[in-house]
Amino acid sequence: MNKLGTRRIRLHIDRLVLKGFRHEDRHAIAQGVQEQLTHLLAEAGMAQRFRNTGSVPRLHVGPVTIPAESKPKQIGKATADGIGKELKR
Repeated sequence: MNKLGTRRIRLHIDRLVLKGFRHEDRHAIAQGVQEQLTHLLAEAGMAQRFRNTGSVPRLHVGPVTIPAESKPKQIGKATADGIGKELKR
């Protein structure tokens, strides 16, 4: 625990496979994933959930619905929401 009494969550994504997206969009998609996961993991109770769960070597995320007109960063955020949904199970 740090001085404020909060816990740190350490998340390492070794590989994120996104099929069917333009190669040039990969950094913006990754940025959207990172920003949204940071937000989701800061939610109350997530540190305790991770503490109880321990290491998760692999997480399979179900289908994520992304509107056709979505910008790359929005695609990343939707992807992170799918990851967050699995983490909350």
